Amino acid sequence: MSRKSPVKILRIDVRALFLHLAGVRHAPINPKLFIGNRQRLSALLPAGSLAILNANDIPPTNADGTLRIAANTDLFYLTGVEQEESVLLLFPDAEDIRLREILFLRETSDTIAIWEGHKLTKDEAIQVSGIQTVLWISELPRMLHRLICEAGQVYLNTNEHKRAVIDVESRDVRFAKELRNTYPLHEFRRLAPLMHQLRVVKTQAEIALIQQACGITKAGFERVCQFVKPGVNECEIEAEFAHEFIRRRGGFAYNPIIGAGANSCVLHYVDNDKDCKNGDILLLDVASSYANYNSDLTRTIPVNGRYTKRQKQVYTAVLRVLRASIAGLIPGKTWRQWQLEAEDLVARECVDLGLLKSRDLKVKVEDPMAKPVKKWFMHGNGHPIGLDVHDLGNMNVSFAAGWVMTVEPAIYIPKEQLAIRLENVVMITDSGPIDLMSDIPIEADDIEDLMAQG
Repeated sequence: MSRKSPVKILRIDVRALFLHLAGVRHAPINPKLFIGNRQRLSALLPAGSLAILNANDIPPTNADGTLRIAANTDLFYLTGVEQEESVLLLFPDAEDIRLREILFLRETSDTIAIWEGHKLTKDEAIQVSGIQTVLWISELPRMLHRLICEAGQVYLNTNEHKRAVIDVESRDVRFAKELRNTYPLHEFRRLAPLMHQLRVVKTQAEIALIQQACGITKAGFERVCQFVKPGVNECEIEAEFAHEFIRRRGGFAYNPIIGAGANSCVLHYVDNDKDCKNGDILLLDVASSYANYNSDLTRTIPVNGRYTKRQKQVYTAVLRVLRASIAGLIPGKTWRQWQLEAEDLVARECVDLGLLKSRDLKVKVEDPMAKPVKKWFMHGNGHPIGLDVHDLGNMNVSFAAGWVMTVEPAIYIPKEQLAIRLENVVMITDSGPIDLMSDIPIEADDIEDLMAQG
């Protein structure tokens, strides 16, 4: 070993130690990602605008328990910071150039270090975010007052996902109430529409992180295929996924859905506690996240390693719809057009499967949910994905290059205790869609061959 080698090894170990102490599993992300995101947001803000974003609260459980904090994805998108009590002030037109980007952090102490672990130092926060002005959160009131008095309007952030069910008041909402009370004559605006516009189009750096999440998902799926056999419990399968995801610095992107037999027909089945029986179909809607970026995979496999004739018939039908739907992800098409195309494809397949009559294809209904095909395929064919599994984006505008979408057609037949759902993550480009999960086995024969290796 050369004299220089120990120095190089020490540098790598210290960086890995910092990541571990900070509660961050993933490798460092180039701060150019966050710098570019802030530049794009600044370009959308009207002159004289001050934008403010908060970290999420640490969620409580019972007694004195808490859950691990979930990074505020908007704040992470702009800073790369995942720590509680963090605040970003973005004021592109501030007279003092040092005050155009300010990151506020919770100041640590010996007691905090002992009980909670390492918190970001100012230098570490600069390294992570690329923001040069980093202050302690105790300095926020003074600095905020100075800047808000200079600002023409203030953009505040809240969760405006149209499917969100919000029962608990967030830090963002509490902050907005306090500001409105303190500065009643100021003009406050919504930041969410601008964040939705930005985040739906992914940069190459974001695509690379999503692709890494897809790679971890592939490893988990292949491990499970070689583990599943009659008699295993759904929770044991969940544990196999967890083992593979965590050892690769990932984690579950969402609560895993692992449903055998009749459970496969429950759209959001998460009990994962039943035994898998010989002859059952097993629906696996399980995927990994990495560095807060998510993937989303669904495969439906035979518990005993061989599809029955009927299972393969339905499987092949859904696979045809999946491939046609992937090909249909092109710029200029709306989500509604794409959804209707998928429903028409599934309806035709249902006729061949004996689930619908030919005359059902011609039924006209005012309520889209009353279409005959909805009995067998009742949900959306896909959604944007990124920092959130159901990511931000206006589904009333046309697809554009840089969108990343899930594609997840399905056919559910509860009376046969049989459901087939298949799902991949796909990037839309001007030259055609790119399947980011094309290397994950999906052909029925390939899945059978993979399971046979177990």
